[in-house]
Amino acid sequence: MNSTVPTLRFATESDLDLICALIHELAEYEHLTAMVVDDPERMRDALFGPRPAAEVVLAEENGGPAGFALFFQNFSTFLARPGLYLEDLFVRPQFRSRGIGKALLLYLAKLARERGCGRYEWSVLDWNQPAIDFYQGLGAAPMDEWRLMRVTGDALDQLGQRYDREFG
Repeated sequence: MNSTVPTLRFATESDLDLICALIHELAEYEHLTAMVVDDPERMRDALFGPRPAAEVVLAEENGGPAGFALFFQNFSTFLARPGLYLEDLFVRPQFRSRGIGKALLLYLAKLARERGCGRYEWSVLDWNQPAIDFYQGLGAAPMDEWRLMRVTGDALDQLGQRYDREFG
């Protein structure tokens, strides 16, 4: 492992183009490019608008962008405490195996503790065994008894309209 310690910093609005580029690289790695909505203005509002929905920590090595972590706060009703949810973690291929992903994960764990979070969670694609092994090596436990459920796009629009039809 490279002994260089990555520089971690919170992204600013001037990093928007870099964040969008890293998201596209992540989508390519995960074979999900068709799902990416290329809308920098929407991303700007989501990250830096009046009510930010998420935050980004950038990792740099020798002054170059190496990766990022995008996360947001959620809430545990059982713990009556906020949680930190890691939506995306990505390290560019040429920077892998240098401790950058580990630094990002550990930094967010520290941040979760500082913010009084009761849990720190994320999802991983079931085919990504290197990531699964990496996360388990850091002490993360799979939540096999839970299934992620999602409604998006037209299905979300239709589901949202059902309230008025059924209860309105």
